[in-house]
Formats: sequence, C-alpha cells, structure tokens
Amino acid sequence: MAGLLSISEPNASSPTSTVDNQNNSNSDFLANLATDATTANQKTTHKHTRADIEKLFDLPLMDLLLQAQTIHRENFKANEVQISTLLSIKTGNCPEDCGYCSQSGHHRDTTKLQAEKRIEVDKVIAAAKRAKNSGSSRFCMGAAWKHPSAKDMPYVVELIKEVKALGLETCMTLGMLDTNQATQLAEAGLDYYNHNLDTSRSYYEQVVSTRSYDERLDTIDNVRNSGINVCSGNIVGMGESREDRIDWVHELLKMPKAPESIPVNLLVPVAGTPIGDKVLAEGQLPVLEWIRTIAVARICCPTSYVRLSAGRESLSDSEQALAFMAGANSFFYGDKLLTTGNASQSGDDRLMRELGLTKQFAAPRAPKVLPVIDAMSGHQSQVVLAD
Repeated sequence: MAGLLSISEPNASSPTSTVDNQNNSNSDFLANLATDATTANQKTTHKHTRADIEKLFDLPLMDLLLQAQTIHRENFKANEVQISTLLSIKTGNCPEDCGYCSQSGHHRDTTKLQAEKRIEVDKVIAAAKRAKNSGSSRFCMGAAWKHPSAKDMPYVVELIKEVKALGLETCMTLGMLDTNQATQLAEAGLDYYNHNLDTSRSYYEQVVSTRSYDERLDTIDNVRNSGINVCSGNIVGMGESREDRIDWVHELLKMPKAPESIPVNLLVPVAGTPIGDKVLAEGQLPVLEWIRTIAVARICCPTSYVRLSAGRESLSDSEQALAFMAGANSFFYGDKLLTTGNASQSGDDRLMRELGLTKQFAAPRAPKVLPVIDAMSGHQSQVVLAD
C-alpha cells in the first residue's frame, strides 16, 4: 500500500509466546504495506479493503501513529494546519431527528434550545472578516435545515460570493441538496460542502430516522458532480462499535473519490438528546479510540484534510498533540461550533506555538469563465462554470 513505512520488530527470545506471535503478526502486516520511495512519491491512492482497515485499527498505537504521520508528510507540508471558522447562519428547530443534535425540533422540549431565524447578510460578512483577521483561511456556514428551500437559495448564494470576495475559502452545510441546488452553489463559487455520514450504514438507524443513508450519499454525489469539494466525516462516541468505525472508513473508500475534507468529531453529549443522555449515563468513548480513528482515516485517505472538530474543547494539550501526530491537519477556531463549545482561540494559538504548527494560507477555488458571443448581435458576455 502506497506510502506506508515498514517497521521491523526485534528478534523474539521466545518465539512460541503469545506476545511475540502478536508482534510478528504486526510486523508481517506492516511489511506487506511497505512500498518503495518512488511509488510513494507518486501519491498513488490504494483502496484499502475492509480487512486492511480492521488490521490498522488493531495495530499497537505507536505503530499506527508512525504510519499515519509518515503518510501525512508524504502528502502535506509538515507542521502546517488549515484553520476554519464555523458560524450557524440559522439555528434550531430542524425537522430532522438526529439523536445527538440539540438543534433538532424533535428534542426542543428537553434541550430548551432557542431557535433563531436566518442571520442577516451583513452580520455574516462581519463575522467572516473577524475570522479572516484571526487567521482562519476557510469560513464555514451551517443552517439547521433538512434542505434549503427555493427562497433560501439567493441568500446562501449571496453569502458565498461575499465571503469569497474577502479572499476566504467557503464551506456550507445546509442539509440535503438536489442537482440543481448543488449547481447553483458551484456557480456561486462554493469551495466545500459539508455533509457527514455520521456513522456506519448498519448503525445509522440508531442515530436518525428522518433521512436515509442513501439520501446522504446522493447529496454527496450531487456535490461531487457539481465540481464542489466534498467535506464528509463522522461522529465517534455515539455508542457505536469499532466495527462501525471500520465500516465508516470503508464507506469513504467506496466513493469514487474520498472526500477532500474529513471531519472526525468526538461526540459532545448534550443533555436532553437521546444519544447524549445515553452516553452521559453509560460513559464516553476513550480519547485514544478517537485518535485511532483519526490515524486510520489519514492512512486510508492520504490526500484528504483530516479535521479535528467537535469534542476538542475537553482535551488536554497532550491529547491534541497526539491527534496532530495521528495526521490531523485542520481544525476549527472559535469559542462555539454551531451550538456546542469549542477550545478557546487564545488556547489554540498558545498550543500551536508550543507544537511549532503554522497556519495554511487560503486558496479559494477560482471560477472558470467561458466567453459567450451572441451570433446575431455580436454582444460578448461570459458564463461562470463550476470546476
């Protein structure tokens, strides 16, 4: 498999011991993953099988982190991170019943979240300017909709154009999109569209019932076909098993192309939501399992940005450092992610200095312009095309 480093285990003094047999098995697996430098430099993406993914999850953590960091450095500039800011442009009263989300209208009586209407365009732009001044290169806008309505489209198109005019990359998460809506967003110049799979296909019915797994995949296909970069990740720690996390990674690899951006969220359990209450009662997923998931995503999707999203505010500096070691190279600035807390910006700046991390500059997607000449009048105009 392209870009994976071979690790040699020391000779065992007792070849019949269980521990030594396990080490030899890990060594054989890692040796089989190795390729020469020429192949690695070509950045050929290997489609890992589900069995491969399972073996990666089972590796000793230090071996897994070494593999992930090696892959990361073959595909990205070392110690450079992409920073985004997320703003909720329409909050609460969502018709979906996602069991983890405080914005669901199904849980409003227990979460007590106050719904808010769309934010005015000038207020969104002011927030985008603050984000740019703080060092963010991408501005993400999220609305609690099942899908945008026809009357919402001019609003989101205007936001995309105005934010791009600031020199920022743009990202939106608005729920499901049909082909026409995806085309409109592409023509406006949207760089990324976020639509998470959340979990495996088999566990999905434990999370949400108002939107099918295939509908999520259909939206991702519409986004991809329009020329917009795909941002699609998961939420770990919702009560799913490791098998579900393996299946989620495998689902990404079954796509024609892995998402360009992969948020790996650690559930922030919100009291009053079905999944939040269950996790608060039964206990949260160990952080190291979340870090394993990040590392496996990095190895299997070597050219994708892997983002630290929800759950980061509760982590220690050491735990965040391990997440970056695992191949994460993107995170959110700001004190809030939609409706849940986030690590403080001053804390992030301090940690970046201590780890020697630098910020990546924005690189918005440039629209393609096609000149059009009217055959009758000779009038010349232009059409902006999606990538």
